Amino acid sequence: MSVSSPYSRGLLWLAALLSVIGLMSYAIYAEKVLYLDPCPLCITQRMFYIGIGLFAAIGLFSSRVGWLQRLSAGLMAACAIGGIVTAGRQVWLQHLPKDQVPECGPGLQYWLENEPWLQTLSLLFKGDGNCAEVVWTFMGFSMGEWSLAWFVGLLLIALTLFFTRRRID
Repeated sequence: MSVSSPYSRGLLWLAALLSVIGLMSYAIYAEKVLYLDPCPLCITQRMFYIGIGLFAAIGLFSSRVGWLQRLSAGLMAACAIGGIVTAGRQVWLQHLPKDQVPECGPGLQYWLENEPWLQTLSLLFKGDGNCAEVVWTFMGFSMGEWSLAWFVGLLLIALTLFFTRRRID
């Protein structure tokens, strides 16, 4: 069975969607049960995951509309690239020497209430000292490192879906 078959493509869309649902479910669990407050870069990554999930759902349920599947795959890839950049910045911050880590900011709620919208958006992508703190690891990797790996995997799925032709039966 090739990737161009509708069955294989559907499985790729479903895999991407279920991955995002699982990742977002764990993020909520980590926040609400483990009491791990998300840093600005974590919040930004969540937005990219939600975008990937949305476009994966559109792709999954539009199997008969080739142009919409291609558009969904392209937008999913764009979200994955945004996630790679954001998670990459977080990993970079986490590996800085302690004396080079930027100072912690006042928090997202303060930014939303006191800063212009574009400034807040800029701060979300830039991160601060909170983003450099590693408070969770699994198999020796931080949440930011795992997130980076997931974004790369989701990008590969999106590119596969974008560059393979849908076979018409």
